[in-house]
Amino acid sequence: MANRIETDLCIIGGGSGGLSVAAGASQMGARCVLVEKGKMGGDCLNYGCVPSKSLLAAGHAAHAMSAAERFGVAGGPARADFAAVNAHVHGVIASIAPHDSVDRFEGLGVTVLQEAGRFTGPRELEAGDTVIAAKRFVIATGSSPLVPPIPGLDTVPYLTNETVFDLKEAPKRLVVVGGGPIGLEMAQAHRRLGCDVVVVEATTILNKDDPELSDVVRRQILAEGVELHEGAKVASVAPGADGGVAVSVEGDGAPPRIEGSHLLIAIGRAANVDGLGLEDAGVRYSPRGIEVDARLRSSNKKIFAIGDVAGGYQFTHVAGYHAGIVIRNALFRLPAKADHSAVPWVTFTDPELANVGLSEAAARDAGPEPTILRAPFEEIDRARAERRLDGLVKVVVGKRGRVLGASMVGPHAGELILPWVFAVQGKLKIKDMASVIAPYPTLSEISKRAAGSFYTASLFSSRTRCIVRALLRLG
Repeated sequence: MANRIETDLCIIGGGSGGLSVAAGASQMGARCVLVEKGKMGGDCLNYGCVPSKSLLAAGHAAHAMSAAERFGVAGGPARADFAAVNAHVHGVIASIAPHDSVDRFEGLGVTVLQEAGRFTGPRELEAGDTVIAAKRFVIATGSSPLVPPIPGLDTVPYLTNETVFDLKEAPKRLVVVGGGPIGLEMAQAHRRLGCDVVVVEATTILNKDDPELSDVVRRQILAEGVELHEGAKVASVAPGADGGVAVSVEGDGAPPRIEGSHLLIAIGRAANVDGLGLEDAGVRYSPRGIEVDARLRSSNKKIFAIGDVAGGYQFTHVAGYHAGIVIRNALFRLPAKADHSAVPWVTFTDPELANVGLSEAAARDAGPEPTILRAPFEEIDRARAERRLDGLVKVVVGKRGRVLGASMVGPHAGELILPWVFAVQGKLKIKDMASVIAPYPTLSEISKRAAGSFYTASLFSSRTRCIVRALLRLG
């Protein structure tokens, strides 16, 4: 006979969003059951943000050594011990894992079931030999690597973000299919660690970003020796020499056949909706994810969906934001709604590429002609001191000076975007950024420089000169 648990809140998925709901709700007095069939911490901790940024950090260190001579410091090509790099990556994961562990959450009062969950009705979920009846459910099952139906893919070994961090030997020649954020981050990291890397992208790299900014990233990865083929479609793959892979490519200028020792598939992610019994729960969904309203409720109003599985932005910080919305709705019965107008996103290549709000193209499509402000890093003294001159910030300004969005490519862009997130979310005007005092010399001056350029034409106009001269004649 199955065990039965009556509870207030049942969360399916122990990734960033699910853990945030479970931790918050349990500490606020709700009875919580957490169901997770895989590793606690989900994709972010085990296969995504944490290992990828750890690998990128190793790549940055290697690149810094090889580029040290520009500062008058004797350097040279770095030699990466890939097994040691792998140990570094997994050491970082292990250091964070206790925060996401079963022990910690059981210590918070959460009942953790390490089983696959499946709805058997609109109010019940089965997990192993346990039936959970809950007042509210939260689906936080995340997403998985999207594997395309490439002919021959089933005949060769290939990597995804779930397996690439297990490599203890450096790929001799890594072929990356996909020129989005994951593909380019992994391409640059492996190149800096001594691997030959080829990227094959069907359209253009970083095609969701501003082309002017993504071109800065393109120039850098090409300069570092990554072989890049854009507008190139993978027609098929087959076993190659010495246990490697052979990739057949169609596209102008691309070689018809690319040989590699390893193949990484990085074309996107698919919501984890299969096997949940969503039909039995009365939850509408598609391959893109679960349909939710502004309060993150599914078609079954007692069941919420958050994070990647909700079909929108696939970022850890969005899942965490969703967790707060769900707690306000499910626990406090407040009609809190998710607002995604100020969601930032960052591609952690070097240089980094960060965005928030409307892009230049989106703003032009949305309404009245916006004002576009630009400031290049080469105008910032700190960037000159660090010899990091390639990059810029673009700010989109609407009527009456309201900040609509900002995009930035350059050193530490992911850190520097935060003031613009605040500006977009708070519906601030460009004068608010122009009037701040930025510490000197810092890279953050670039935001003040861009904001101040909004007033350049009027401040230094002939009209202003006439006013100044007239006032000076008064004594």
